[in-house]
Amino acid sequence: MSLRRSSAAALAALLALAVLLGTSADDGGQPIVARISKDTSTPTPLYTIAIKVGGVPLLLDLGGPMLWLANCPTPHRIIPCVSHDCDEVSTTYRPPGCPKPSLRGDGPCACPAYPRNPVDGRCRSDDATTITLAANTTDGQNPLLPVIFRAVGSCAPGELLESLPAGAAGVAGLSRLPLSLPTQFASLLKVANEFALCLPSGGDGVAVFGGGPFQLLAAPPVELAERLRENPLPLLKHPYNGGFYFGITGVAVNQQRVPTPDGVFDLDAGSGTGGAVFSTVTPYTALRWDIYWPLRNAFDVATSGIARADKVAQFDLCYQASALTVTRVGYAVASIELMLDGDRNWTLPGASSLVQVNEQTVCFAFVQISSSMPAAIDSPAVILGGHQMENNLLMFDLVKETFAFSGLLLGIRTTCSNFNFTMGSSY
Repeated sequence: MSLRRSSAAALAALLALAVLLGTSADDGGQPIVARISKDTSTPTPLYTIAIKVGGVPLLLDLGGPMLWLANCPTPHRIIPCVSHDCDEVSTTYRPPGCPKPSLRGDGPCACPAYPRNPVDGRCRSDDATTITLAANTTDGQNPLLPVIFRAVGSCAPGELLESLPAGAAGVAGLSRLPLSLPTQFASLLKVANEFALCLPSGGDGVAVFGGGPFQLLAAPPVELAERLRENPLPLLKHPYNGGFYFGITGVAVNQQRVPTPDGVFDLDAGSGTGGAVFSTVTPYTALRWDIYWPLRNAFDVATSGIARADKVAQFDLCYQASALTVTRVGYAVASIELMLDGDRNWTLPGASSLVQVNEQTVCFAFVQISSSMPAAIDSPAVILGGHQMENNLLMFDLVKETFAFSGLLLGIRTTCSNFNFTMGSSY
């Protein structure tokens, strides 16, 4: 072997070792990338993330407090009750009504955790443990080197997999709490405690943890992260859970503000009720009744010239698909604006405001909040659901407590499915 080839091989080995240890020459790691898939096999669309060893998918729960894996092997590693990791577990949000752990008859004290199915709301107690995860580093354009690491999570009984996408082995929680995946990635891999999330409407979407650039294929390719970081909005702190809450001051249809009661969007800092929160386990944006009906009625008036169709379960307002014109940003209908803090608007055109439910029918893709929705457990005013997040790049900074959004990517002729997952050069 020549000296040049030998040196190159040595460099590659050193780089791989640095990634596996979570460090690099300047004591800072590289961001990591993971595929996100939309699953439509369940009654409501959900999203999974391929982050576990072997490519086994986990349900993506943006507001989830931690990682959990069903059917842990016996025996499995436990986390002692008296340990720093258990202290972190004990501060993790425990959903109301979650049962207390049963006492062990013998053996060491095992730290208890409280895995929750975020789709149907069921919660159980089980052992806190460590779970092996796998991903690739990234330069924001392609996957690079593989990286394997262990994260603190929870075991869970197999019954909690019911209502999750087929093949899902558990849940990946991405919340603002200490044991969420972004926070653990930041600590384990020496990267920034921030992440970018791009949910697909079909095909594969992408999540990048740890900062850095974010590029999607387009003509020409477009880098989005730098511009978004320059225009962040504040996240609001919920007193109990680690969800991503943000400020809404109003809603508009075709740039006309919809009349709603004063303070209807406010988050109560004491009780934790109200406010607007992102949710990847709520398929369509859900609104409290005093927001839903004014918005629904305003949209009804603004689209009065479009032929109606019979209602389809869960949707109150539907249209004949044949009566709608399709544009680059979806159906040609009145746009909806979420009026945010800082006099910023998030515009939701037809691709975000409507959903095709069958070949003949398209429906208004907003619903009224129901107490049976697991994401409604703390009584928010607005739950911004997956459909409205699709094909928008969202960036969350857990240190600065901010978020940023791109707006619908269809407007710049790209989608969340246009990340290039072809392996790139690692050095």
